[in-house]
Amino acid sequence: MQLSDRTLGQWLEHWADVTPHKEAIVYSDRNLRFTWEQFNRRVDDMAKGLISIGVERGTHVGIWAANVPDWLTLLYACAKIGAVYITVNTNYKQSELEYLCQNSDMHTLCIVNGEKDSDFVQMTYNMLPELRECERGHLKSERFPYLKNVIYVGQEKHRGMFNTSELLVLGHNIEDAQLLELKSKVTCHDIVNMQYTSGTTGFPKGVMLSHHNIANNGYLTGEHMEVTGDDKLCCCVPLFHCFGIVLATMCTLTHGATQVMVERFDPLVVLASIHKERCTMLYGVPTMFIAELNHPMFDMFDMSSLRTGIMAGSLCPIELMKQVQEKMFMRITSVYGLTETSPGMTQTRIDDSFETRCNTVGSDYEFTDVKVLDPETGEECPVGVQGEMCCKGYNVMSGYYKNPQATAEVIDANGYLHSGDLGVKDENGNYRITGRIKDMIIRGGENIYPREIEEFLYKLEGVKDVQVAGIPSPKYGEAVGAFIILKEDAKLQESDVQDFCRNQIARYKIPRYVFFIDEFPMTGSGKIQKFKLKELGVKLCKEKGIEIV
Repeated sequence: MQLSDRTLGQWLEHWADVTPHKEAIVYSDRNLRFTWEQFNRRVDDMAKGLISIGVERGTHVGIWAANVPDWLTLLYACAKIGAVYITVNTNYKQSELEYLCQNSDMHTLCIVNGEKDSDFVQMTYNMLPELRECERGHLKSERFPYLKNVIYVGQEKHRGMFNTSELLVLGHNIEDAQLLELKSKVTCHDIVNMQYTSGTTGFPKGVMLSHHNIANNGYLTGEHMEVTGDDKLCCCVPLFHCFGIVLATMCTLTHGATQVMVERFDPLVVLASIHKERCTMLYGVPTMFIAELNHPMFDMFDMSSLRTGIMAGSLCPIELMKQVQEKMFMRITSVYGLTETSPGMTQTRIDDSFETRCNTVGSDYEFTDVKVLDPETGEECPVGVQGEMCCKGYNVMSGYYKNPQATAEVIDANGYLHSGDLGVKDENGNYRITGRIKDMIIRGGENIYPREIEEFLYKLEGVKDVQVAGIPSPKYGEAVGAFIILKEDAKLQESDVQDFCRNQIARYKIPRYVFFIDEFPMTGSGKIQKFKLKELGVKLCKEKGIEIV
């Protein structure tokens, strides 16, 4: 087993050459199928289309879409040119979108119609009113000086935007030689993907990941599950997270396996896709597996083709893992890591015992040095002693975009990335995650940083002080709880707080539970004890007869 220096484009061309007629990507619900050869050709055409509108080596291209068919085409097109593909969370609202576009120096933004209650086209016009007046490709925005193009991913036409069909036609004017020249300059250590992750400051930071980071992490993830070119992975997790773009897409790319895509999670489409395509692998966060197992039509589908997969994103309940093994025939594995580590640091192996796969997050990835360090002394903790999960190796990010200070805060002088998570190593070299130094909330696989919501709620008239903490939730792992101290004479209801958040911050960040209290639990030195807020939230729910879901 060794690390590869291939770029994403070289991996794609390898399979287009070696297994040209084998299926690379399938959307079973609409019978859309691409062989490796067909997909590679589409990627080259898209790359030339991007070149025609000014995308070049180092250009930042954003994608704001669910798992639509051309999401992956645009990823690999950018990878071949040497451009950086920036993933935008589909839950983002107006201010979050604008912050990301500004901070990332985005040149081209690719969008779809929208998701749930968000109209991406309208939100883009709100951000760029000049689009309605300008010629396509000639955008001049005072607020977003870098932004030159908006691409609508689909057939529809919108003022000031290209659509993907036009882009492919424009690409015909670009000589193959121009693409070949750009391809020849791409190295495996170039940044290929940037993902925004919130920090304790409440401002998202762009994590810079190279071809070498993500391709190798995907490759090793697949090795731990004994993936081959005969495997078919049902991918229903969003591509804009590392779970989708690395653990799924890079795993199939580096093993020549087939990626069976689900555009947005729907348990029925997942079950039908597994049944129809005879998928051998399935990924998901615990809530996804719960929805599939409890679907009233579950017994109508044949799951016997499944053999393995990944459950990650939040703590995996043992009872759920048992059900997945019994009813879905899968030896499920767990991956632990974070965006900054591309993301895998540790993983259980397919041949680990059921107890190991249930109770731990496995052992180190190869070529990765994972250590549990004492947060006070920086010394390595002995077996069985809790400390901070830290990691050094090929998988550590290049840094946060335009933020060397934040980078230096998480990568120490010895090159170890500090996760902020607490863990313990056992005598067999496996790890258990025991808590978090940073008080991040993980709700159904989404990372939520309390400080970001606290900063937002401070703007609400009548709020004197606010703390946000995770309330244990059987369905989502954790739910957002807001603990508010009101100003004198202020009167607010729980619904006032939630209404204030609606359409201003992503839906998953809106506090599910709002508690009005007189004081926060403090340490002797005056620090707020978030873990006691969690306990208080559970107690207050019981007292008020509120069911925690």
